[in-house]
Amino acid sequence: MTALVRDLPASPDVPAAPQLERARPVAQQPGAAPSGKTTQRPWRRPARVEAPTPHIDLEAAQVAAQDLLVALGADLADESMRKTPARMAEAYAELLTPPPVERTTFPNTAGYDELIVVRAIPFHSLCQHHLLPFLGVAHVGYVPGDRLMGLSKLARVVELFARHLQVQERLTTQTADWLHEHLAPKGIGVAIEAEHLCMSLRGVQKPDARTVTSAFHGLVRDDARTRQEFLAAAGLPIGSSLPEGH
Repeated sequence: MTALVRDLPASPDVPAAPQLERARPVAQQPGAAPSGKTTQRPWRRPARVEAPTPHIDLEAAQVAAQDLLVALGADLADESMRKTPARMAEAYAELLTPPPVERTTFPNTAGYDELIVVRAIPFHSLCQHHLLPFLGVAHVGYVPGDRLMGLSKLARVVELFARHLQVQERLTTQTADWLHEHLAPKGIGVAIEAEHLCMSLRGVQKPDARTVTSAFHGLVRDDARTRQEFLAAAGLPIGSSLPEGH
């Protein structure tokens, strides 16, 4: 759902701009990891699915941005910075508003039972500790059951969970859990590689350092050969050294 963002007043004394359209919460969140046995669930009609989105109060965000900029020594009387608090509020609202996902699936009439991998899906998210971006690529693969998912939807599921205050570990598991729950495949693998600007630009200041996380379900978790095949297709050289059941 695209947020409707308009120019906000430069002062909180001016009437507030209209609030964002907000996404509806997902009806069901994934639970604990399943057992090694793969159970095919009944197919459900494709639905418009959206991740839970926190209430975004643009007016309050603008006032907070204004206070922060003043505290940092910014001169908001300068014409070039007059609308900076509004722009900051709008930018964060955009970064934290996930798009809806049409859960489009098709019958697996050919009985395809090998890995399907979409690799190097670009994404960006916001670190919940410093509100600085982390960005990189996601690799998503699955062994289909009764249904196939449109390839673009795999990328959209990554974005669905990336548009939140996040940590990379949770983003990885949420993506894998959502696909396991809503697609009911025989196996799921998700691996994410990202650079965290909170590590590149501040603190230890190590640019180009990349963090790799992974989450597996079903055959990709329990069968070593299938897991190795997924990691090789994702282009991850660490695949050969990962232990059983990683």
